[in-house]
Amino acid sequence: MISELILLIVQVIAALGVIVSVIYLGVQIKQQNEITKAEFGHSLTNRMYERYFNTSKDNEFSAFLSKDWSDTKKLTDTERWRIALYVNMVLVDIFDTYDKVERDFVDKSQLDMRMHMLKLGTMKTDIAKVTWNYWKKTRSQNFIDWFEKEIYDEAVSEEGFDKNIFSNLRRN
Repeated sequence: MISELILLIVQVIAALGVIVSVIYLGVQIKQQNEITKAEFGHSLTNRMYERYFNTSKDNEFSAFLSKDWSDTKKLTDTERWRIALYVNMVLVDIFDTYDKVERDFVDKSQLDMRMHMLKLGTMKTDIAKVTWNYWKKTRSQNFIDWFEKEIYDEAVSEEGFDKNIFSNLRRN
């Protein structure tokens, strides 16, 4: 009888140990998720501030960014290509940030900061619209609808802007 009682006590203690271990593991996973989320947020913020800092140090690039991108006839082939690459970079950053927000890896404020900058006019230029039309084929319809409502407040078609904006570019 005593051995059965001892066995029962050991089993109860073992069960309590398992419960405590599972609770401890849950707390550790929650903490690790918070740390990972903070690291993602820091990485995105750092990426954006690094871009701002490098732009502020580079007079030539700052002059390029301050040009009027809406009049493509006044831009050189090189400038049009640089604008397209810049817009590519910004869009890829938006895609990455949007995906992280959707997975709750970062706070929505990360996405809001980036979208606010794009709403100032960059994405309204013909070059940006051509670039967006290229990239939108790679995104989900939910993202496309959200992005176009945020930036253009409507869907973007290929009508109404110069689709041949890169026609003068030559490849060697």
